[in-house]
Amino acid sequence: MAGSLEKLLELAAKDESEGLGDAPWPPHYRKMEGEAPRVAPSRAKSASKSGVKPAARSSRIKMPLIVIANSPNKNAALEGLERWKRAHPQVAELLAVDDVLVDSMRGRSSTWTRIRVNLRHVPEELRPSQETPDPDDDPTREWRSMRAQKKDPEGD
Repeated sequence: MAGSLEKLLELAAKDESEGLGDAPWPPHYRKMEGEAPRVAPSRAKSASKSGVKPAARSSRIKMPLIVIANSPNKNAALEGLERWKRAHPQVAELLAVDDVLVDSMRGRSSTWTRIRVNLRHVPEELRPSQETPDPDDDPTREWRSMRAQKKDPEGD
């Protein structure tokens, strides 16, 4: 019969008996008992509340990185790396090719080169501590110090 809701009601009853609930209602409607969470599974706070297991997150492993040089001049930064290698020859020979990270950094009005060294292949007892980079011409230093003062104007 045209205009009858019987087939639709039968389909709804079948879905409910098979455990398929309603689609989530818009947020301005009151949440109903048994309603699925109104949040994307990736944003769910806990699996126990939503019934959906969040994606497994592996904890991020922090690499033992030290900054060797900061300079607007790439060649000056690379010279600083060579000076560091001469100062730490035993460590330098343990480094793999991909342990030396040369980053081109970009600010609003300037670019500079940052060189870092990953000490993952160096035994802990041989790892040098972070020294003042050579050269140390980070153009963001002044901006970062002003920003820090704005966050904490009393210096606490």
